[in-house]
Amino acid sequence: MTGMRLFLILVLVCGFGGLTFLSTWQIPAPVKTVSKIIPDERLEN
Repeated sequence: MTGMRLFLILVLVCGFGGLTFLSTWQIPAPVKTVSKIIPDERLEN
């Protein structure tokens, strides 16, 4: 029973830590410009 409780607490702490990390992490915006030419044949129905 105590092992299960310890495991549950560990999972909750890791989960909240991960959520805190992801919510405060300032992910940089992409800087590479993507340019793709689509042929006209693909746009017709």
